[in-house]
Amino acid sequence: MSPIARSFADMVAYLDAKWRAAQSAGMLRSLFFALALPVGTVQACETALILAMDVSNSVDPGEYRLQIEGLALALEDPEIMDILVRDEIALSVMQWSGVDRQIVSLDWASMRSALHVTGFAGRVRGLERAFVLSDTAPAEALSEALRHFSTAPDCARKVIDVSGDGTPNAGGEVRHMRQKAERAGVTVNGLAIEGLGVAITNFYRLQLITRDGFVETARGHRDYARAIRKKILREISRIMG
Repeated sequence: MSPIARSFADMVAYLDAKWRAAQSAGMLRSLFFALALPVGTVQACETALILAMDVSNSVDPGEYRLQIEGLALALEDPEIMDILVRDEIALSVMQWSGVDRQIVSLDWASMRSALHVTGFAGRVRGLERAFVLSDTAPAEALSEALRHFSTAPDCARKVIDVSGDGTPNAGGEVRHMRQKAERAGVTVNGLAIEGLGVAITNFYRLQLITRDGFVETARGHRDYARAIRKKILREISRIMG
């Protein structure tokens, strides 16, 4: 073999050895980091969110449909959908009204893909109203929502989203349930659907939401779709208080 050919062959062998060494180093680094992770480590759910809807006597059939459609549209919003999937957020829908009138309409579902979100939104659209001609008892609604977290996925945060268009006319003391939520590490937010003035907004702010929570106001049921979109986006974007 000529000196030039021998030199070229040596160079090829040298580069091949360097490449193999780099590959081995990369594999060793990957193995090291894999071994450093706890067994069973997976992407965690960021938020378990209960959407608690008021279906008391003050909500007529048309207003109920505005709430249902507004919630479905909010979930299908591209910006919200991206965050729901990215953080594998778990959703559940509850309907509430009087003292003994609370029901989980849609059980916990993790949003792991766009198909999960669109499917859940479709189920929201198909929800039948659970109660009619009933009082307004938000304390009992909070109590049921807190119990419902016992079956929730393991998420970093727990949030209750309470929407309604009236102040209590039945049930227990709302502030006591708020304190119970705070002790349990649960955030309570409110969506106040106002007719005239800000009476419901003030009630939610003073008695219902937790210290790390907030109130969004809808100017009537026709404004619900805008308000629930803004509220959910704020809840899942980790901007609280």
